Amino acid sequence: MTVASILRSKANEVHTILPWKSVREAIRQLGGPPRIGALVVTGGDRTLGILTERDIVRGLTDYGSDLLEVPVEKIMSRKVPTCAPTDTVARVMRIMTESRFRHLPVVYRGELVGIVSIGDVVLARVKETELEAAVLRDLVIARS
Repeated sequence: MTVASILRSKANEVHTILPWKSVREAIRQLGGPPRIGALVVTGGDRTLGILTERDIVRGLTDYGSDLLEVPVEKIMSRKVPTCAPTDTVARVMRIMTESRFRHLPVVYRGELVGIVSIGDVVLARVKETELEAAVLRDLVIARS
């Protein structure tokens, strides 16, 4: 299974925010609807980083109660790994595990085309495993 198949099975809207927007605005967006766990930080046609709930919690350490008025660019994660629509679920799981990112922007020909979360990837892997088990079960029954 590939990232493209994950994107086809979910709402493919990518929630973004500009780097100069306040953390208060980011929290409003994250709270939804829909409730989401990350915003891709964009500037022009470029992906600059990602802002996650985890970044906000870490920002509290640095800014305390002033955090709500801080620009997103001050607390966002900058070196964000990305994936491509052609990447396999196994590869994306490996990237997420090694980089410790739970959300990966999906980029195709330099353009942001989606985002996948750890939940999306786990669900896809479960479906793959169930399909493999069904095929093996059918094979055993056919040989009996």
